[in-house]
Amino acid sequence: MASPDSSNPLPTNEQPKEEEEGQESVGVKVSKKEANKLERQRRRQEAAAAAARLSAVSIDNAPDPLAANYGDIPLDERMSKSVTGRKWTYISDLTAELKGKEVLIRARVQAIREVGKKIAFIVLRKCGFTVQCVLTVAPDLVSPQMVKYATSLSKESIVDVLGVVSIPNVEIKGATQQVEVQIRKLHCLDRAAPTLPINIEDASRSEADIEKAAQEGKQLPRVNQDTRLNHRYIDTRTDANQGIFRVQSEVGNAFRDFLLSEGFCEIHTPKSIKGSSEGGAAVFRFLYKGQEACLAQSPQLHKQMAICGDFNRVFEIGPVYRAEDSFTHRHLCEFIGLDVEMEINEHYFEVMDIVDRLFVSLFDRLNKNCKKELDAIGRQYPFEPLKYSRKTLRLTFEEGVQMLKEAGVDIDPFGDLNTESERKLGQLVFEKYGTEFYILHRYPLAVRPFYTMPCYDNPAYSNSFDVFIRGEEIISGAQRIHMPEMLAKRAEECGIDVKTISTYIDSFRYGAPLHGGFGVGLERVVMLFCALNNIRKTSLFPRDPQRIAP
Repeated sequence: MASPDSSNPLPTNEQPKEEEEGQESVGVKVSKKEANKLERQRRRQEAAAAAARLSAVSIDNAPDPLAANYGDIPLDERMSKSVTGRKWTYISDLTAELKGKEVLIRARVQAIREVGKKIAFIVLRKCGFTVQCVLTVAPDLVSPQMVKYATSLSKESIVDVLGVVSIPNVEIKGATQQVEVQIRKLHCLDRAAPTLPINIEDASRSEADIEKAAQEGKQLPRVNQDTRLNHRYIDTRTDANQGIFRVQSEVGNAFRDFLLSEGFCEIHTPKSIKGSSEGGAAVFRFLYKGQEACLAQSPQLHKQMAICGDFNRVFEIGPVYRAEDSFTHRHLCEFIGLDVEMEINEHYFEVMDIVDRLFVSLFDRLNKNCKKELDAIGRQYPFEPLKYSRKTLRLTFEEGVQMLKEAGVDIDPFGDLNTESERKLGQLVFEKYGTEFYILHRYPLAVRPFYTMPCYDNPAYSNSFDVFIRGEEIISGAQRIHMPEMLAKRAEECGIDVKTISTYIDSFRYGAPLHGGFGVGLERVVMLFCALNNIRKTSLFPRDPQRIAP
């Protein structure tokens, strides 16, 4: 029988044939005393190896009286078999007040660390919160087989843990909750594949950490954007992504709550329409029961018709489609629009007043209600909090052009601002006024949609505005043309077939109030508030010119 350590040249019972035949062996001769010592050492090693094998067989095969306390949950128990009345505790609720209490948790396995055969640590994660659980072999509570089962679980598996809350003597650095759960029962609801396409640890790593490691001569894995988006359902499990989309949810809630409090009515407009709502060629076209149709580029036409229907003030949160071949950091082919339309009494400034109060209150609410989420985003994507004033700065387009010209940037006074000039103006505004959120109004009419009302004193300009965060545009708005003949003339000038929007134009023939409104891109608001570098980070399953799945 060979020694367990084959690298150790210990003597064995099987001697070379030459020696059995009385031939002289080649090598170093040892004394009889030393030979006996080596033989005893060999036997002890064999005995230890046999004991280890016996122990393993015992753990694997011997009946475990505590077997009911762990294992995979049977299929029939996952099929809504019965209502047990068990009470579940969220990880976020695990605090020192629960010391000594028994809790039942369902969560993902984030990490497993085995300490010998009698202790294992398991970190569980749920909704961005984590807790450290401890499994320790103890009579009538936890068996060695249970520890072995726990260490066989794959990361990201979903488990049910029944345990008792305890408070450790030292800070727990690897979990959000500063308590431990002493595991008494452990059952797996669903096992994740042993090899993940994205490791959560790698996907959570900041660029700063990767660069710091590189400077120290170490190479840390970097998960690129396409890999993340191809496996988005895993990528969104990171703390930063959980924060991003919970902030996005709060933006939608704040938008809705503010407008409802201001007397607005939420509406839902069709996304299949006969003609282009914004003009241009960037339209997804399809056949609608044999008729040509397209996906709405915005709810613009129908929210205006709602104003003609005496709704006075309306808003909508819904999808918007743009068939643009744009591969920039801030454009998508499908996004969520936050749209507003309202009657005005005298001036389009009334619409800008709503924008001012809406977004100041929205920013205040995010800073107050989303501290945990913003911190999680900042750990992976560090950013400075947005600087904004209690009363939003307003500049005319001509004033903005003048600021750029004084800074050496040549701008067409009747053209639009490109991305570089927008960013430069944002920098100039921040240096002069100390704000990263401002309104630019009286845009040239030539760069605005066909339904935009011209300025009374100069028809080359319009009663319109854009709003900027950190030097990038997030909102476009204006007073609308409400006279049908003027509207049809403008549509023709912009290359729109009036026949395709005839019902829209007709809606203004029977008495239309002065009105205006604006549209916001939800994903862009979150991107710029959190100073992220790509809008795909704030779209749950982004759609761009090259991506239609998952």
